[in-house]
Amino acid sequence: MIDPFGRAITYLRVSVTDRCDFRCVYCMAEDMAFLPKADVLTLEELDRLCSAFVHHGVRKLRLTGGEPLVRRNIMWLFRRLGRHLDSGDLDELTVTTNGSQLERYADELHACGVRRINVSIDTLDPDKFQAITRWGKLDKVMAGLDAADRAGLKVKINAVALKGVNDGEMSAMVAWCGQRGYDLTFIEVMPMGEIGGEIRLDQYLPLSMVRAELQKNWTLDEIDYQTGGPARYVRVKETGHRVGFITPMTHNFCESCNRVRLTCTGTLYMCLGQEDAADLRGPLRASEGDEALSRAIAEAIARKPKGHDFIIDRRRSRPAVSRHMSVTGG
Repeated sequence: MIDPFGRAITYLRVSVTDRCDFRCVYCMAEDMAFLPKADVLTLEELDRLCSAFVHHGVRKLRLTGGEPLVRRNIMWLFRRLGRHLDSGDLDELTVTTNGSQLERYADELHACGVRRINVSIDTLDPDKFQAITRWGKLDKVMAGLDAADRAGLKVKINAVALKGVNDGEMSAMVAWCGQRGYDLTFIEVMPMGEIGGEIRLDQYLPLSMVRAELQKNWTLDEIDYQTGGPARYVRVKETGHRVGFITPMTHNFCESCNRVRLTCTGTLYMCLGQEDAADLRGPLRASEGDEALSRAIAEAIARKPKGHDFIIDRRRSRPAVSRHMSVTGG
Protein backbone atom coordinates (compact mmCIF):
# COMPACT_ATOMS: atom_id res chain seq x y z
CA MET A 1 0.00 0.00 0.00
CA ILE A 2 1.46 3.34 -1.10
CA ASP A 3 -0.11 6.61 0.06
CA PRO A 4 -0.36 9.81 -2.05
CA PHE A 5 3.05 10.97 -0.79
CA GLY A 6 4.91 7.81 -1.75
CA ARG A 7 5.07 6.34 1.75
CA ALA A 8 4.67 2.56 2.04
CA ILE A 9 2.08 1.72 4.71
CA THR A 10 3.45 -1.34 6.48
CA TYR A 11 2.38 -0.80 10.09
CA LEU A 12 -1.13 -1.16 11.54
CA ARG A 13 -2.00 -0.22 15.09
CA VAL A 14 -5.24 -1.81 16.26
CA SER A 15 -7.22 -0.58 19.27
CA VAL A 16 -8.97 -3.76 20.39
CA THR A 17 -10.95 -1.93 23.10
CA ASP A 18 -11.52 1.61 24.29
CA ARG A 19 -11.74 0.38 27.88
CA CYS A 20 -8.93 0.61 30.40
CA ASP A 21 -8.33 -0.18 34.05
CA PHE A 22 -6.41 3.11 34.46
CA ARG A 23 -7.60 6.71 33.96
CA CYS A 24 -4.36 8.51 33.12
CA VAL A 25 -4.74 12.27 33.46
CA TYR A 26 -3.38 13.03 29.96
CA CYS A 27 -5.45 10.34 28.24
CA MET A 28 -8.93 10.10 29.78
CA ALA A 29 -11.46 11.87 31.89
CA GLU A 30 -12.09 10.03 35.15
CA ASP A 31 -15.79 9.53 34.34
CA MET A 32 -15.28 8.16 30.82
CA ALA A 33 -18.29 6.95 28.84
CA PHE A 34 -17.17 3.86 26.94
CA LEU A 35 -18.63 2.35 23.80
CA PRO A 36 -21.54 -0.06 24.08
CA LYS A 37 -20.24 -3.58 23.60
CA ALA A 38 -22.59 -4.03 20.63
CA ASP A 39 -20.62 -1.35 18.72
CA VAL A 40 -17.30 -3.11 19.16
CA LEU A 41 -15.99 -5.56 16.57
CA THR A 42 -15.85 -9.19 17.62
CA LEU A 43 -12.45 -10.81 17.97
CA GLU A 44 -13.21 -12.81 14.85
CA GLU A 45 -13.90 -9.58 12.92
CA LEU A 46 -10.69 -8.04 14.22
CA ASP A 47 -8.78 -11.10 13.05
CA ARG A 48 -10.34 -10.81 9.59
CA LEU A 49 -9.58 -7.09 9.35
CA CYS A 50 -5.99 -7.45 10.52
CA SER A 51 -5.48 -10.36 8.14
CA ALA A 52 -6.77 -8.25 5.24
CA PHE A 53 -4.16 -5.61 6.04
CA VAL A 54 -1.45 -8.26 6.20
CA HIS A 55 -2.59 -9.40 2.75
CA HIS A 56 -2.19 -5.79 1.57
CA GLY A 57 1.40 -5.56 2.77
CA VAL A 58 1.30 -4.68 6.46
CA ARG A 59 4.37 -6.24 8.12
CA LYS A 60 3.89 -5.08 11.70
CA LEU A 61 0.79 -5.32 13.88
CA ARG A 62 0.54 -3.62 17.26
CA LEU A 63 -2.47 -4.27 19.49
CA THR A 64 -3.37 -1.36 21.73
CA GLY A 65 -6.36 -0.06 23.67
CA GLY A 66 -7.46 1.41 25.96
CA GLU A 67 -5.72 -1.40 27.71
CA PRO A 68 -5.71 -4.32 25.26
CA LEU A 69 -5.15 -7.02 27.87
CA VAL A 70 -8.41 -6.26 29.70
CA ARG A 71 -10.44 -7.39 26.70
CA ARG A 72 -12.07 -10.74 27.36
CA ASN A 73 -10.45 -13.67 25.51
CA ILE A 74 -7.86 -11.36 23.94
CA MET A 75 -5.31 -14.18 23.84
CA TRP A 76 -7.47 -15.87 21.19
CA LEU A 77 -6.75 -12.96 18.87
CA PHE A 78 -3.02 -13.05 19.60
CA ARG A 79 -2.95 -16.76 18.83
CA ARG A 80 -4.85 -16.27 15.57
CA LEU A 81 -2.65 -13.42 14.40
CA GLY A 82 0.44 -15.42 15.28
CA ARG A 83 -0.21 -17.62 12.25
CA HIS A 84 0.96 -14.75 10.04
CA LEU A 85 4.31 -14.82 11.83
CA ASP A 86 4.55 -18.55 11.20
CA SER A 87 3.83 -18.08 7.49
CA GLY A 88 6.36 -15.25 7.13
CA ASP A 89 3.69 -12.78 6.00
CA LEU A 90 4.15 -10.72 9.19
CA ASP A 91 7.44 -9.56 10.69
CA GLU A 92 6.22 -8.55 14.12
CA LEU A 93 3.21 -8.87 16.40
CA THR A 94 3.48 -6.67 19.44
CA VAL A 95 1.45 -4.86 22.09
CA THR A 96 1.38 -1.60 24.03
CA THR A 97 0.14 -2.08 27.58
CA ASN A 98 -0.02 -0.33 30.93
CA GLY A 99 1.47 -3.48 32.46
CA SER A 100 -1.38 -4.19 34.86
CA GLN A 101 -2.17 -7.60 33.31
CA LEU A 102 1.36 -8.69 32.35
CA GLU A 103 1.86 -10.92 35.36
CA ARG A 104 -1.07 -12.97 34.08
CA TYR A 105 -0.33 -12.94 30.35
CA ALA A 106 3.42 -12.56 29.76
CA ASP A 107 4.12 -16.26 29.16
CA GLU A 108 1.15 -16.63 26.86
CA LEU A 109 2.10 -13.56 24.84
CA HIS A 110 5.52 -15.07 24.21
CA ALA A 111 3.92 -18.37 23.21
CA CYS A 112 1.80 -16.50 20.62
CA GLY A 113 4.91 -15.08 18.94
CA VAL A 114 5.13 -11.70 20.69
CA ARG A 115 8.77 -10.86 21.36
CA ARG A 116 8.71 -7.17 22.13
CA ILE A 117 6.29 -5.05 24.16
CA ASN A 118 5.88 -1.41 25.10
CA VAL A 119 4.89 -0.64 28.69
CA SER A 120 3.69 2.82 29.74
CA ILE A 121 5.22 4.06 33.02
CA ASP A 122 5.47 7.79 33.69
CA THR A 123 6.94 7.74 37.19
CA LEU A 124 8.71 5.40 39.62
CA ASP A 125 7.07 7.03 42.64
CA PRO A 126 4.12 4.86 43.80
CA ASP A 127 2.05 7.78 45.08
CA LYS A 128 2.69 9.87 42.00
CA PHE A 129 1.96 6.83 39.81
CA GLN A 130 -1.46 6.48 41.41
CA ALA A 131 -2.09 10.21 41.00
CA ILE A 132 -1.21 10.10 37.28
CA THR A 133 -3.13 6.90 36.52
CA ARG A 134 -5.86 7.61 39.10
CA TRP A 135 -6.53 3.87 39.51
CA GLY A 136 -3.17 2.19 38.92
CA LYS A 137 -0.83 0.45 41.37
CA LEU A 138 2.89 0.62 40.60
CA ASP A 139 3.72 -2.60 42.45
CA LYS A 140 1.33 -4.52 40.21
CA VAL A 141 3.01 -3.13 37.10
CA MET A 142 6.45 -3.96 38.50
CA ALA A 143 5.32 -7.55 39.08
CA GLY A 144 4.19 -7.59 35.46
CA LEU A 145 7.59 -6.38 34.27
CA ASP A 146 9.26 -9.16 36.26
CA ALA A 147 6.96 -11.66 34.55
CA ALA A 148 7.78 -10.18 31.13
CA ASP A 149 11.50 -10.50 31.84
CA ARG A 150 11.11 -14.11 32.88
CA ALA A 151 9.06 -14.87 29.76
CA GLY A 152 11.78 -13.49 27.50
CA LEU A 153 9.84 -10.45 26.30
CA LYS A 154 11.97 -7.45 25.34
CA VAL A 155 10.52 -4.41 27.12
CA LYS A 156 10.56 -0.77 26.07
CA ILE A 157 9.25 1.80 28.52
CA ASN A 158 7.13 4.73 27.30
CA ALA A 159 6.97 7.80 29.53
CA VAL A 160 4.85 10.89 28.85
CA ALA A 161 6.64 14.05 29.92
CA LEU A 162 4.37 16.05 32.25
CA LYS A 163 5.41 19.50 33.41
CA GLY A 164 5.34 19.85 37.19
CA VAL A 165 4.63 16.14 37.61
CA ASN A 166 7.50 13.92 36.49
CA ASP A 167 9.92 16.48 35.03
CA GLY A 168 12.30 15.94 37.96
CA GLU A 169 12.45 12.18 37.39
CA MET A 170 13.74 11.86 33.86
CA SER A 171 17.33 11.13 34.86
CA ALA A 172 16.18 8.54 37.41
CA MET A 173 14.07 6.89 34.70
CA VAL A 174 17.12 6.60 32.46
CA ALA A 175 19.13 5.02 35.29
CA TRP A 176 16.35 2.56 36.18
CA CYS A 177 15.84 1.48 32.58
CA GLY A 178 19.58 0.99 32.21
CA GLN A 179 19.64 -1.23 35.28
CA ARG A 180 16.76 -3.36 34.00
CA GLY A 181 18.02 -3.55 30.43
CA TYR A 182 15.16 -1.55 28.89
CA ASP A 183 15.13 1.08 26.20
CA LEU A 184 13.13 4.18 27.11
CA THR A 185 11.06 6.58 25.02
CA PHE A 186 9.83 9.97 26.19
CA ILE A 187 6.64 11.32 24.59
CA GLU A 188 5.24 14.84 24.47
CA VAL A 189 1.64 15.41 25.55
CA MET A 190 -0.72 15.40 22.55
CA PRO A 191 -3.87 17.60 22.40
CA MET A 192 -6.44 14.81 22.04
CA GLY A 193 -9.81 14.54 23.78
CA GLU A 194 -11.44 16.41 26.64
CA ILE A 195 -9.81 15.32 29.91
CA GLY A 196 -11.91 17.12 32.51
CA GLY A 197 -10.20 19.74 34.66
CA GLU A 198 -6.71 19.15 33.27
CA ILE A 199 -5.29 21.86 30.98
CA ARG A 200 -3.07 20.69 28.12
CA LEU A 201 -0.73 23.66 28.23
CA ASP A 202 -0.16 23.13 31.93
CA GLN A 203 0.83 19.50 31.22
CA TYR A 204 3.00 20.23 28.18
CA LEU A 205 6.77 19.85 28.56
CA PRO A 206 8.90 20.17 25.40
CA LEU A 207 11.28 17.26 25.04
CA SER A 208 14.03 19.66 24.05
CA MET A 209 14.03 20.68 27.71
CA VAL A 210 14.00 17.06 28.83
CA ARG A 211 16.97 16.26 26.64
CA ALA A 212 18.89 19.29 27.87
CA GLU A 213 18.28 18.19 31.46
CA LEU A 214 19.40 14.63 30.73
CA GLN A 215 22.63 15.87 29.18
CA LYS A 216 23.65 17.25 32.57
CA ASN A 217 23.96 13.68 33.89
CA TRP A 218 24.33 11.43 30.85
CA THR A 219 26.31 11.26 27.63
CA LEU A 220 23.78 11.03 24.79
CA ASP A 221 25.38 9.78 21.59
CA GLU A 222 23.53 10.22 18.30
CA ILE A 223 22.81 6.89 16.59
CA ASP A 224 21.24 5.79 13.32
CA TYR A 225 18.55 3.54 14.79
CA GLN A 226 14.88 3.28 13.88
CA THR A 227 12.07 0.93 14.83
CA GLY A 228 9.74 2.11 12.07
CA GLY A 229 8.14 4.49 14.54
CA PRO A 230 8.38 8.26 15.09
CA ALA A 231 11.01 8.23 17.87
CA ARG A 232 14.46 9.74 17.35
CA TYR A 233 16.97 7.72 19.39
CA VAL A 234 20.24 8.35 21.19
CA ARG A 235 22.41 5.88 23.07
CA VAL A 236 23.25 6.57 26.69
CA LYS A 237 26.98 5.95 26.89
CA GLU A 238 26.93 5.11 30.60
CA THR A 239 24.19 2.46 30.38
CA GLY A 240 24.54 1.24 26.80
CA HIS A 241 20.79 1.52 26.26
CA ARG A 242 18.72 3.72 23.99
CA VAL A 243 16.54 6.69 24.81
CA GLY A 244 14.00 7.87 22.25
CA PHE A 245 12.12 11.14 21.89
CA ILE A 246 8.67 11.36 20.27
CA THR A 247 8.03 15.03 19.57
CA PRO A 248 4.75 15.62 17.69
CA MET A 249 4.59 19.19 19.00
CA THR A 250 8.18 20.42 18.67
CA HIS A 251 9.25 18.30 15.67
CA ASN A 252 6.72 17.01 13.20
CA PHE A 253 7.63 13.39 12.36
CA CYS A 254 5.05 12.90 9.61
CA GLU A 255 7.37 12.78 6.61
CA SER A 256 8.29 9.15 7.32
CA CYS A 257 4.89 7.96 8.63
CA ASN A 258 4.27 4.35 7.64
CA ARG A 259 1.20 3.61 9.75
CA VAL A 260 -2.55 3.74 10.01
CA ARG A 261 -4.78 3.12 13.02
CA LEU A 262 -7.84 0.92 13.34
CA THR A 263 -10.35 1.36 16.15
CA CYS A 264 -12.28 -1.40 17.86
CA THR A 265 -15.40 -0.29 15.95
CA GLY A 266 -13.77 -0.79 12.55
CA THR A 267 -12.98 2.86 11.86
CA LEU A 268 -9.65 3.46 10.14
CA TYR A 269 -7.80 6.68 10.92
CA MET A 270 -5.16 7.46 8.36
CA CYS A 271 -3.54 10.03 10.69
CA LEU A 272 -3.52 10.27 14.48
CA GLY A 273 -3.85 14.05 14.32
CA GLN A 274 -6.64 14.34 11.72
CA GLU A 275 -10.36 13.56 11.91
CA ASP A 276 -10.74 12.03 8.45
CA ALA A 277 -11.56 8.35 8.77
CA ALA A 278 -12.90 5.41 6.80
CA ASP A 279 -15.59 2.96 7.88
CA LEU A 280 -14.37 -0.60 7.40
CA ARG A 281 -17.03 -2.26 9.53
CA GLY A 282 -19.67 -1.75 6.82
CA PRO A 283 -17.80 -3.52 4.01
CA LEU A 284 -16.48 -6.10 6.48
CA ARG A 285 -20.01 -7.14 7.41
CA ALA A 286 -21.50 -6.69 3.95
CA SER A 287 -20.25 -10.03 2.68
CA GLU A 288 -18.12 -13.00 3.58
CA GLY A 289 -15.69 -12.13 0.80
CA ASP A 290 -13.07 -9.39 1.15
CA GLU A 291 -13.48 -7.61 -2.20
CA ALA A 292 -15.45 -4.65 -0.82
CA LEU A 293 -13.19 -4.48 2.22
CA SER A 294 -10.09 -4.38 0.04
CA ARG A 295 -11.54 -1.54 -2.03
CA ALA A 296 -12.39 0.40 1.14
CA ILE A 297 -8.84 -0.05 2.46
CA ALA A 298 -7.33 1.12 -0.83
CA GLU A 299 -9.61 4.17 -0.96
CA ALA A 300 -8.68 5.07 2.62
CA ILE A 301 -4.94 4.84 2.00
CA ALA A 302 -5.40 7.10 -1.02
CA ARG A 303 -6.69 9.79 1.38
CA LYS A 304 -3.86 9.60 3.90
CA PRO A 305 -2.79 13.20 4.62
CA LYS A 306 0.74 14.51 4.62
CA GLY A 307 0.73 15.27 8.33
CA HIS A 308 -1.13 16.27 11.48
CA ASP A 309 -2.21 19.69 12.75
CA PHE A 310 -1.43 19.31 16.47
CA ILE A 311 -1.09 22.56 18.40
CA ILE A 312 -1.22 23.47 22.06
CA ASP A 313 -2.23 27.07 22.59
CA ARG A 314 -4.02 28.88 25.43
CA ARG A 315 -6.15 30.66 22.83
CA ARG A 316 -7.65 27.29 21.89
CA SER A 317 -9.74 25.91 24.71
CA ARG A 318 -10.62 22.73 22.86
CA PRO A 319 -8.27 19.87 21.95
CA ALA A 320 -6.89 19.78 18.42
CA VAL A 321 -8.60 16.39 17.97
CA SER A 322 -11.83 15.64 19.80
CA ARG A 323 -11.42 11.87 20.20
CA HIS A 324 -9.54 10.49 23.17
CA MET A 325 -6.16 8.84 22.74
CA SER A 326 -7.71 5.58 23.98
CA VAL A 327 -9.97 5.42 20.90
CA THR A 328 -7.10 5.05 18.44
CA GLY A 329 -4.51 3.63 20.79
CA GLY A 330 -1.86 6.31 20.51
